[in-house]
Amino acid sequence: MSRFKKGSGVDSRAGFRVEKPESPVPHGLIKAARKSGQLNLSGRGLTEVPQSVWRLNVDTPEEAQQNASFGGADRWWEQTDLTKLLLSSNRLETLPGDLRLLPALLVLDVHDNQLATLPKEIGELEQLQKLILSHNKLKELPSELWVLKNLRCLHLQQNQLERLPPEIGQLTGLDDIDLSTNQLAEVPESLGNLVNVVKLNLSCNKLRSLPPAIIHMKNLRMLDCTRNQLESIPPVLAQMESLEQLYLRHNRLRFLPELPSCQTLKELHVGNNQIEAVEAEHLKHLSALSVLELRDNKLKSLPEEVTLLLGLERLDLTNNDLTSLPYTLGNLPRLKSLMLEGNPLRSIRRDLLTKGTSELLKYLRSRIQDQPQTAMTLPSQAKINIHSIRTLKTLDYSEKQEAFIPDDAFDAVDGSTVCSVNFSKNLLTGVPSRREIFFFFRNNLLTTLPSEMKSLTKLRTVVLSFNRFKCFPDVLYKIAALETILISNNQVGSIDPIQLKELSNLSTLDLQNNDIMQVPPELGNCTSLRALLLDGNPFRNPRAAIVSKGTDAVLEYLRSRIPA
Repeated sequence: MSRFKKGSGVDSRAGFRVEKPESPVPHGLIKAARKSGQLNLSGRGLTEVPQSVWRLNVDTPEEAQQNASFGGADRWWEQTDLTKLLLSSNRLETLPGDLRLLPALLVLDVHDNQLATLPKEIGELEQLQKLILSHNKLKELPSELWVLKNLRCLHLQQNQLERLPPEIGQLTGLDDIDLSTNQLAEVPESLGNLVNVVKLNLSCNKLRSLPPAIIHMKNLRMLDCTRNQLESIPPVLAQMESLEQLYLRHNRLRFLPELPSCQTLKELHVGNNQIEAVEAEHLKHLSALSVLELRDNKLKSLPEEVTLLLGLERLDLTNNDLTSLPYTLGNLPRLKSLMLEGNPLRSIRRDLLTKGTSELLKYLRSRIQDQPQTAMTLPSQAKINIHSIRTLKTLDYSEKQEAFIPDDAFDAVDGSTVCSVNFSKNLLTGVPSRREIFFFFRNNLLTTLPSEMKSLTKLRTVVLSFNRFKCFPDVLYKIAALETILISNNQVGSIDPIQLKELSNLSTLDLQNNDIMQVPPELGNCTSLRALLLDGNPFRNPRAAIVSKGTDAVLEYLRSRIPA
């Protein structure tokens, strides 16, 4: 109970000291920062940073000036240098030169403030590895910034930068740089010096071109040039072998870039441009592609070669001028999302477009055997599509329920160059003896392949899914040009990783739904693989959680299991 009686007239506040206004940075935070080396002052409405923060590792702590005994946890003299300072989402307009008093900083985050300039003293933070300056009002950057040789991450998005000096090329340690949403009309050639950069974001600027020196960025995996004014892509981009994601949406491109060396490319986003045609040359090298986004262009047709993208999972063709589609799209084994809205398609009912990808693909497959024969088809070749031979370089004799392939099918080629043959969904028990060409044998009754197939030195793709193989065909190990082997839904019990490693061009291996009891760790050494599919086998390791993470994770796990 209070010692002051009600109505006594005594002021209950008497004898108490009037407290000072509360500091925007509680003393407890400063004290904790001395121990942890980290200080988070984000979202505190600060218009300036208190001097105590900059002098945190300079001044003697307040508690050291008091007559008090210190326990083991209060040894202020054992303080840690501040290495991480977070000042984001405040109202800071400037940073003082006193930031030089924190020379041990590794991370400085001042994003989402109102900074218009940076002090030259930032160049004295020689240990800095991560600098986040995004969402400010920066129009230029101090020259001292470019001497920070240890910088690994530089985020400058959402500012007002109109140019980058050539000196940016001095930051050779960078692996992540974000320059998006500025006013950049060009980027300097010296950007190519940043050979360790893995992610480069140039989106939402005013770029009309990219510097050819970009070819030197050998480790670049993600390049985002969305929402610029690009009318063409430098040819050197086609030689960037490490590129996995390329974003070119909302530009002024009239042609799809040819990317012959980008064999690891997984995602290509070129929507909202002015592309009128996609040719076979654009697609044939993109064996690892899983996402192809072409929406909001002016495409009038799609080449049959799109069906060579066997790893394709998402195809977005929304809002183009397509009147028809290759029905063979229905055979793409991994396609989960096919978007076609906003096209004047004549062969597909509008209500079918609303039923989802699964129904669409089922419909397309049902129409494959109904395609009309051309006038060039001879009576003895009634089951042979001459149009496919002459224009698509494909001999298609699939879904005929035949036990053998008649000579008429081969005679129909008549000297034409044929790159592939589709004999899937028949009742074949052996490989046809006419073997000048390369075969698809899906949905048959095959148990072996002839050794003579090793003479098919230019064979790049073999499809053996849904047959009766109990062993992986030995002859395939001897065809060095192979890039894709699909042998899912058989009874294969094992594979030889030593021989498989010799197939240096192999990028896709589909072994799903077989009888593999053990996955050999040495398979992890097959580093050319971009798609390794193992689901549906009875092995215990690697576990499903690892398999679900994708090819890179599986290969890394297998390598870790190789006996020393």
